[in-house]
Amino acid sequence: MKVFCVAEYRFEELNPLSIELLNLANQIKGDGTAEAVVIGKDVGKYAEELAKYADKVWKVEDDSLENYTPDLYVDVLLQLAEREKPDLILIGNTAQGGEFAPYLAAKMNVPIATDVVAVDVSDGVKVSRYLMQGKLMVDLKLKSTPAVLTIRQGVFKEGPEVGGEIVDAGIKPSKESRRKFVSYIEPEVGEVDITQADIIVSVGRGIEDASNIELAEELAELLGGVVAGSRPVIDNGWLPKDRQVGISGKVVKPKLYLALGISGAFQHIMGMKDSELIIAINKDPEAPIFGVAHYGVVADLFEVVPELIEKLKEIKG
Repeated sequence: MKVFCVAEYRFEELNPLSIELLNLANQIKGDGTAEAVVIGKDVGKYAEELAKYADKVWKVEDDSLENYTPDLYVDVLLQLAEREKPDLILIGNTAQGGEFAPYLAAKMNVPIATDVVAVDVSDGVKVSRYLMQGKLMVDLKLKSTPAVLTIRQGVFKEGPEVGGEIVDAGIKPSKESRRKFVSYIEPEVGEVDITQADIIVSVGRGIEDASNIELAEELAELLGGVVAGSRPVIDNGWLPKDRQVGISGKVVKPKLYLALGISGAFQHIMGMKDSELIIAINKDPEAPIFGVAHYGVVADLFEVVPELIEKLKEIKG
């Protein structure tokens, strides 16, 4: 199977999701190839990074592609797809990918599935995605290929290095863009990216009040981690939105996920269940979080966490 992965970058940085697309492509390609496509003006440095994980990297370069516009992206992708005949085209489920992926699929007259979290190619192409705010996962079998899939960030973080070649696609836009790029308006930047953290101390309703977040922050600092939270904590304004773990927040896979006072609603569990080590502290022995935790402590977090902090301070001297 030949799998195209459309890279995304902004402000001189490659979006880590671009590598995640290649990780997925390498999982499902079989005897085929995982091929990245990077579009822009001078994209050599991005191509070099992508080549570590791709069998081939297609560079599509032109002055008119310096800034993203959906019509020109689709234009050059249509030309490349027509020539190279990929079976699947993977695109990040981001604001940018969500804009041009349906446009591309419609122009190609092929199926599209969005916000995909799993792909099975053992018998045709079957994809999994969530519905109803994460309460329901559905499997969709694509009737035909080629097809376009948008992929959720944070799901396919592990993959092999491949060391592929970089090729100039020799493709230029066939028309002028109907949009005129003006400028980027940068969103407010969060202090941390929880999807990249190795250690996460996550708090739920059990933290009781915003003033108690300091307890989790102290523990996280001693562990070398960051603080995140469940949806009720974010809805109450105790932590910023970019710290939310779950279906309506971010999917994380840290080496350690320490859940403090989190009951474990389905939406939250789907966002952290693949963490390497999950430790949960909750007063309720029936809390669903214990169903996915590797270790559980049925106790008041306000009794356990201070002891953990003191012990860590003692160990650190």
